[in-house]
Amino acid sequence: MSRMISTPTNTTTSTIQKIYDISRDVFAAATPGFVPLPSDVEHLTRSLDSLMLQDIGLDASMSCFTANPQDNPKVTYIHFAESPTLSFCAFCFPQSAVIPLHDHPGMTVFSKILLGSMHIKSYDWVTTFDSNEVTRMPNGARLAKLNTDAIFDATSKTVVLYPEDGGNLHCFSAVSPCVVLDVMGPPYRPEEGRDCSYYDSEVVRVGGDGQYAWLNKVPRTFEMNGFPMHINIRM
Repeated sequence: MSRMISTPTNTTTSTIQKIYDISRDVFAAATPGFVPLPSDVEHLTRSLDSLMLQDIGLDASMSCFTANPQDNPKVTYIHFAESPTLSFCAFCFPQSAVIPLHDHPGMTVFSKILLGSMHIKSYDWVTTFDSNEVTRMPNGARLAKLNTDAIFDATSKTVVLYPEDGGNLHCFSAVSPCVVLDVMGPPYRPEEGRDCSYYDSEVVRVGGDGQYAWLNKVPRTFEMNGFPMHINIRM
């Protein structure tokens, strides 16, 4: 029988607290545009790379992974903790569920897949280009360069995106039921100009230096199921 999330064990609580403590230190000075020190990136990625699904109190039998792939299955959002400088959460995908192409304005994001496999397609804005090239269109579309177009799974290392590179705009598509754990900072704050925007893409050129696309911001409401993880994290 499938189920939702059980009461966290002491071991689960301890593991999540440890990851939060490391993340809190890494993002202690996070403001828009913040990039952690390389040594801090290594420390947090090493900790995330060592995680397994059960370490955060989840398992593959949970009902959030069992939706019919033909029924536009929803992603389930699990909240662990949030502070003014970081957000710590997980996304549970049934097979074929998708988080559409979206951005992370001024943010650094660590993503670790803990279950299944996922196709990730990501872009970065083109900010410098040949003076004869156009990087913005009258309709508001902007030129972006493809960063990643590949399948990742639970054996893959943590993916890190930064405010200006690393694939700051990405789309997640579940090849199989999967989980991705995210630590990001600073967190989304619409009132401070850091809202999550969604985009349509149109490939315009494939050349020796990579693939480019026009990304056009589109009005979109993306709904997820929500489930709080009742853990008393020391902030």
